[in-house]
Formats: sequence, structure tokens, C-alpha cells
Amino acid sequence: MLEKNKKQSKNLKELLERVEPQAKVWLEHKGEPVVGKGRRNLLNAIEKHRSLAKASKNIEVSFRAAWNWLRKIEERLGVKIVESKKGGEGGGGKTVLTEVGKRILRKYDNFDAYIQDALKNPELWEACGLKLSARNKLKGVVKSVDKGMVTAKIKIEINVPVVVTSVITKEAVEDLEIKEGDEVEAVIKSTEVMILKK
Repeated sequence: MLEKNKKQSKNLKELLERVEPQAKVWLEHKGEPVVGKGRRNLLNAIEKHRSLAKASKNIEVSFRAAWNWLRKIEERLGVKIVESKKGGEGGGGKTVLTEVGKRILRKYDNFDAYIQDALKNPELWEACGLKLSARNKLKGVVKSVDKGMVTAKIKIEINVPVVVTSVITKEAVEDLEIKEGDEVEAVIKSTEVMILKK
């Protein structure tokens, strides 16, 4: 029975290691969705091809669906995100993003890149308290807090006794309400000493 439980525990651990977090990004205006991945791809294709027909073909949606997406975005924002100009390829018109359209595309891409980066960054997950090794945490008492303009220096007396110094942002000190005498944990990483407070 014990052997079976060990095997199940090992299988569960292996399964959980293969499970990865995912996230979808979309932009909203006044609680209404404006741009998700599909509409982002359309804006990007318009920016690249300067033609709604080519853009819709590129992302494999009908011209009508693409046109409706654009109208929906403009209705919700109350501004134009594309404009048509004469003199496109072959003598026809061309469709280009307005400055607002370009900024919406950049904003989506920036947020999406940040989220995808976060999902792939094990150090960030550690900072959130996930997968931290007990070996890397030292309990102690704050001996002094020296706040500068941007950063603050925290001296922690570890139970050994040893004093560890951590330089963190002033904002983090204020958010955690760190003061002398607080019981905290120093989280040792390869490049920094972080502070945890219960």
C-alpha cells in the first residue's frame, strides 16, 4: 500500500510539473471588450499589408467579418482606428491604422508580451511564493529600516545570529509596512535578497 501511494505521489508530481499556466489578454473600454487576440491579429495584418482585403485573407476571416470587427472597435471606443486612402496597389484604395489604432495595437502587444513573459519566468513565480525552497528562506527580526528616495536598506538579524542586509524599493517597505522589530523572512536568490512578511 505504501509503495502504491509513493508511485501515485510521484505520478501526480510529474503530472503537475507538465501543467503550465496560460492566460488570454484582451483590452476593455468601460467594461466592454474591445480587442482580443483575433482583433489584434487583424490590426497587425492591416498595419503590415495596408489593405483590409489582404489583412482579412491573411488571418483567414471573411472581409465582412473583419469589417464588422473594426466597426465594433470604433463604436466602443468612439474614435476611428482605421482610415481608407486612395491609390493603393493596383489603383484601388488602401486601409491604414490611425494613430489610435497603432497605439491600441502597441498597448495590446505590450501587455501580452508582459503576461507571456511572466508566465515563463520561474523567478517571478518564486516571488509570488511558489516553488520557494526552505533552504533559501531565513527567518529573522528587522533591526533597522533606512529609507532613501527610491530604495530602502533593511537590516535583518537572523536567528543564527547573523545580520543580513537587503536593498529593496521604498515602495515595497511602505506596502509591507516594515518597521524595526517585525518578524520577516529573508529570501536568498542568486542576485538579490528579497523580503517576505507574514
